[in-house]
Amino acid sequence: MLHALVVGSVNLDLAARVARLPLPGETVSGATLEYFPGGKGGNQALAARRLGARVSLCAAVGTDGHADDALALLAAGGVDLTAVERIDSRPTGLAMIAVTPEGDNQIVVAPGANKALAVRGDRLPDADLLICQLETPAAVVADIVTSFEGFVCVNLAPAREVDVVVLQRADLLVVNETEAAWYGDSLLAANGFVATTYGADGAALARNGVILAEATPPAVQAVDSTGAGDTFTAALALGLAAGRAAPDALRYACAAGALATTRRGAQPSLPSAGEVRRLLERSP
Repeated sequence: MLHALVVGSVNLDLAARVARLPLPGETVSGATLEYFPGGKGGNQALAARRLGARVSLCAAVGTDGHADDALALLAAGGVDLTAVERIDSRPTGLAMIAVTPEGDNQIVVAPGANKALAVRGDRLPDADLLICQLETPAAVVADIVTSFEGFVCVNLAPAREVDVVVLQRADLLVVNETEAAWYGDSLLAANGFVATTYGADGAALARNGVILAEATPPAVQAVDSTGAGDTFTAALALGLAAGRAAPDALRYACAAGALATTRRGAQPSLPSAGEVRRLLERSP
């Protein structure tokens, strides 16, 4: 069984169901509120676990009442939380999400303890695969990425300045269309795969500027896109780290991401390996 180490953020998501997303300066009332565990690190860790990997998570939460709620599904799902630090001086991260009936969303994140994550790359547990994002300190990400000896995946989200060594070391970089535009030509520094996602239009996988594979997700009834990108990232990283061919790994990741849109909430929506397999079997 592949062992994945995920280093990243853990949040509690406050999801408001709204008839439509507000315009700048506008108030949209009549929402209903739900609470879900989230954070890109937590989402990708649980996604990888549900897709069949052994998973360890390195993250930081507060000692407040939100911490246990934010970690609940990870613990129940069998993710190893030994390397999760509880920090007295910072609150657990919170994400405020507005979601429409069509599944579109707007997200504002208050990172809290995630900004205080401090871990050295040489003190992390051994693993076959490392998955990082950019919701934790950039210096920590750079140190961990350059210290790790296995397959490295970096989800360049949210878009921010990152040491070029991260781009050069990663075996897989994942960006969405907006992030790809923000990074622009700097992605040419990548030595590994670069995956670009386009929402319902699918994704492309390239290397050295050459597209190796393109895929579109199977048709599903989307209700909430929160967590879909994290599911895609985990699925693609697992596939490529296990040696799957690029077209096959990309098709699998697109199907996994599509399934994550069919249920509400980030972590409650994450699919199992069996669900992804069955979706692909009945898709053309």
